[in-house]
Amino acid sequence: MSLLEVVLLGLLQGLTEFLPVSSSGHLVIAQHFLGIKQAGVTFEVMVHFGTLLSIMWVFKKDLSALARGFLYDAEQKRLFIFLIVGTIPTALMGLLLSSFFLKIFESPFLVGIMLLVSGLIVFTISRIHIEKKDIKNMTAWDAVTIGIFQGIAIIPGITRSGSTILGALWKGLNRETAVRYSFLLALPAIAGATFLEFWDWVQLGGSSEFMTVNFLAAIIAFISGVFAIKVFIKLLERGKFYYLAYYCWFVGTLTVVYTLFN
Repeated sequence: MSLLEVVLLGLLQGLTEFLPVSSSGHLVIAQHFLGIKQAGVTFEVMVHFGTLLSIMWVFKKDLSALARGFLYDAEQKRLFIFLIVGTIPTALMGLLLSSFFLKIFESPFLVGIMLLVSGLIVFTISRIHIEKKDIKNMTAWDAVTIGIFQGIAIIPGITRSGSTILGALWKGLNRETAVRYSFLLALPAIAGATFLEFWDWVQLGGSSEFMTVNFLAAIIAFISGVFAIKVFIKLLERGKFYYLAYYCWFVGTLTVVYTLFN
């Protein structure tokens, strides 16, 4: 890959992983329409590791409280258990439906359709106002439901962050809790994906594959990821979240129209 492609893919991963616009969908679009070739396994490990660090950086206080209070704080213990419970349906869906999800990676048209759906998800988030629960009132079934929403978002073009927040709001969580739980739930999902990619890298012999370039991509993904998370939260707080729905609809429509006529 050229230096420009490294920078573009690092930015793409960091920004779209956390903004509700689907990182996997943008990856498909970049590969098909911008002529960017699929990155190597080492690159994928590093950029996912960068985005993992960005969540840990922004939510370091929450993670610290979770680590310190796990044994003696009832609320932190509930949060930890619900993160595990929420991860289970996502993992099962990823394992059982992986072949189906991979087929969608080969179809920019379907990705475009899914981006239109993501726009609807994001727009709905800005209009839903149930908001009753926090972690103390959350149930295991709430966690399972949100985990299913996250599993559905494995489909390229479907926003992960938007889906999980919509699922959380639908189950009655307040906005602050929904955002917090959504991003913390992303940690095991991204960590799992990173581990699988790392295992593939080991199986391939652990080649360095221009490690300096991959570190650069990871740093870019980390910085852009931190920026994206903060922008995401600000838009949600200021009631401007629906702007991202228009973006999804715009990109989705362009993708669908382009594939239909080409």
